[in-house]
Amino acid sequence: MTQSNIAANDAPVPKIIDRIASYVPELVAIRQDIHTHPEIGFEEVRTSGIVGDKLAFWGIEVHRGIGKTGVVGRLVGRHPVNRSVGLRADMDALPMPEETGLPYASIYPNRFHGCGHDAHTAILLGTARYLAETRDFAGTVIFIFQPEEGLGGARAMIADGLFDRFPVDEIYGLHNATFLAPDHLHVTAGTVLAGADFFDATFKGKGAHGAHPDAGRDPIAAITELVQALQTIVSRNVPPTEPAVLSVTKIGAGSAYNVIPETASVGGTIRAFSDGVRELIRSRLTTIARNVAAAHDLTAEIDIRDIFSVLTNHAEHVDIVADIGREVLGPTRVSTAPKRAMGSEDFADFLLHAPGAFFTLGHSGTVPAHNPGFIVDDAILPVGATLFARLVESRLKAA
Repeated sequence: MTQSNIAANDAPVPKIIDRIASYVPELVAIRQDIHTHPEIGFEEVRTSGIVGDKLAFWGIEVHRGIGKTGVVGRLVGRHPVNRSVGLRADMDALPMPEETGLPYASIYPNRFHGCGHDAHTAILLGTARYLAETRDFAGTVIFIFQPEEGLGGARAMIADGLFDRFPVDEIYGLHNATFLAPDHLHVTAGTVLAGADFFDATFKGKGAHGAHPDAGRDPIAAITELVQALQTIVSRNVPPTEPAVLSVTKIGAGSAYNVIPETASVGGTIRAFSDGVRELIRSRLTTIARNVAAAHDLTAEIDIRDIFSVLTNHAEHVDIVADIGREVLGPTRVSTAPKRAMGSEDFADFLLHAPGAFFTLGHSGTVPAHNPGFIVDDAILPVGATLFARLVESRLKAA
């Protein structure tokens, strides 16, 4: 049986909270408006304004400008006790074109919600509205809306005192997934997503006429050699039992057909599930780049940046998410099978400060995220909001 058939025949349907179901038209309107007006990380002035204004309208205490454009909502239940749960959504779009043909497509060139953060924002807003109207929980909920896409939004918010000002006992985050059947949830304990570094290496030589290469020091010949040499790091230096990736994703050099340029550069990413392996790759990359440059009588500048921490879910909180998932979605629609991916997530840094879990929720999209044709199914909005709401009501259960 195919995954789509499973989704069609697997009962029961999600048990959406009735009050949240009534919000769907507004949540869809919010999501599609944000989609039409995408903003990349640390530039989400309009988006964070919408988020803050909605939270305030629903009677939630709002704190803006945390980590530049982050927004935090704080809500105390009817039964105040000294316990708190954090819920997180990312708000930023990607610097890439949109090719969906949607009537609410991005109006900005090279700005696109190609990862579904517009849906994540709407989901958490739906959760916040429901909990603000009912307040049937004991303790405090912290709603965290952050920049994310490889820009260090979580770290910026943490550095700006996020958890000092708004401590949480546990924290949860979700991400939409086209690789799961609609209304299916996956969550697993332990290391789930890789830590990631971004790197740039620039070689500087001596420019010359293309007809007289002997008069210059050609950085292009060296940079192409470097690309090949870097592929030996994972295959020859990293232990075969340790998954790792080094991908060169950018090459830049030259401006004319008859000019040997002064500089050439490459950039890319390092991914691994171990900080030790990441450090090994960083060290080998630096050594190889410097020596390749020296062999061609060039100078080298290497910049390696730690962007994402390894994301590790806490077993107790994985079980909590799975139990809520079975309650809302049905027992056969929840998977806890061990599964790791080389993708990375800013939520990893939140999990270094509080125990919790990050989970994925399937929807009917067929095009993967970060593709110009990616589309989020709005049916995911009430499902995600219900899951978050039930997590809070379960973990902050009123006596």
